[in-house]
Parts: sequence; C-alpha cells; structure tokens
Amino acid sequence: MLLFFGFLIVVASAMGGFMYAGGNPILLMHISEFITIGGIAIGILVVASPPSTLRSLMHQIQVAIKGSPASKSDFVDLLMLLFELFTKARRGGLVAIEDDVMDPAQSAILSKYPSFLKDEGKVESLRNSLRPVIDGRVRPEQLMSLLHSELETMEEHENQPIQILQLVGDSLPGVGIVAAVMGIINTMSAIAEGPEAVGEKVAAALTGTFLGVFLAYGFVNPLTTRIKTNNGQHAAYYSMIMHACVSFVNGMAPIMAVEVARRCIPPDIRPSADEVESQTKTLGQPPK
Repeated sequence: MLLFFGFLIVVASAMGGFMYAGGNPILLMHISEFITIGGIAIGILVVASPPSTLRSLMHQIQVAIKGSPASKSDFVDLLMLLFELFTKARRGGLVAIEDDVMDPAQSAILSKYPSFLKDEGKVESLRNSLRPVIDGRVRPEQLMSLLHSELETMEEHENQPIQILQLVGDSLPGVGIVAAVMGIINTMSAIAEGPEAVGEKVAAALTGTFLGVFLAYGFVNPLTTRIKTNNGQHAAYYSMIMHACVSFVNGMAPIMAVEVARRCIPPDIRPSADEVESQTKTLGQPPK
C-alpha cells in the first residue's frame, strides 16, 4: 500500500505543478504515445527475459506491492525455532532432530511456527543446512563453504529480474525520444494543415519524451530499488539460517548460535538481545 501512496505523490506532484503553471492534463493524454512507449517497454522486457525470469519478476513486484517480504515477527519466529531445534539437538545429538529435518510437516517444533513452515523455500533451506551434517556427508567445518555457495546462487537468481527491470528503466528515456522523433516525423507531414494541427502534433511528440522520462524516474527505477531492498531482507533471512546452523554444528551453544543469527537481521527490524533472551526463557533454559 505504501508503494501506491508513493506513486500517488509522484503523479500528484507532477500534475499539480503542471496545472498550477496553467497546463491542462488533457493535453498529455495522447494515446498514440502511450501505445508506442508502453509497447516498446513491454517488448524490451519480453526480449530480455526468459519465462522463468518473467515469472520471478511478477512475483517480486507482487511482494513489493504488499510491502515487506518478512516482518519482525517472522524473524523472531525463526530465532525461536532455531533455538528449540538446537536445544533438542544439544540434548540428544544431531540424530535427535533427524525426523524434524527430514519430515518438517510432522515436526512438533516446526509446526509451532506456521510462518516458517508454509514457505517451502525456507523449509528447504533449513533442511539443506542440517541434512548434510546429520547424514555425515560433510564435516561441520566444511558446511560453511557449501552453504555459502548456495546463498550466492540464490542471491544471483533473485537479482536477475532486478537487472531486467533496471534495463527497462534505463531504456525508457530513450524510448521516449524514439516516440518523440516519430511524432516530429508525423508533424512534418502535416505542415500544410496549418498551425493548429502542427501545434497539436508537436505537443503529442513532446509528450512522448515526457512519458519516457517520467515513467523511468517516477515509477520503474524506484520500484527497482524497492525490490532490491526486499531481496536484501529476504537474503538476510536465509543468511540467518546458514550462519546459525554452521555456528551450532561447530560447537556453539544454542543461545549463542541464535545470537549469531540475530545479528544477521537488518537493524531496523532486529530484536534486541534482551528481547530474544526473554523469549527463549519461555521455551526453557539452554543446557550448560
């Protein structure tokens, strides 16, 4: 909703200033320019994007419209989940959480945190972080490099739609110039129709330049930045899982592994250490 409010401010400011100077917004409504610029922008998007990237872009735009991909409570839930899981493993060994990791839907611990369990990507990330060590396929000290590669691949995959959207934003001013040039060509062929006809067509041509720049810097580029911010928060969530699991399997106490995860949370939504400690106490004191 905040995204739409920002777009509303952009439109209201531009149109308000234009009208205050004596302009009529109707003069900007040239359908031919909208068709030209919108059509070329969509064409650039389709040409530059494989189907999977287009689907990912649509999903990321939907997330941006809804707001933040994760709330503070989602991060706190993850911290509590990790604490419970690590505490159980500390008492009974990693084999004690094998069923929780292998069959998350039946896990008594994971079932307490539906915000986590309903997201297949988050669940799979936790499984991938602990299963290699539980199975004995890697040693604890080897886990970091394995998970770091996975995190880098995930971030690169999530950033591909951003690069495509940035391409569209960077192209729009040029697309506006193309529309304007086409409008001028159309104007030259109508000089014999008189000053009024020429003036109308020149206005339509200049509207093309205006729309290209306006859409790029008022809508597409800000949306790209919002998606980048959301992706950074999304990556922080997965980074929490990775660093907490690596810390625990290398010998850290559950509460300290959770503290490592807490420090991966963006500062603006990061719970305090005291807040986390008070919530873990309700789950039982960690073993000494």
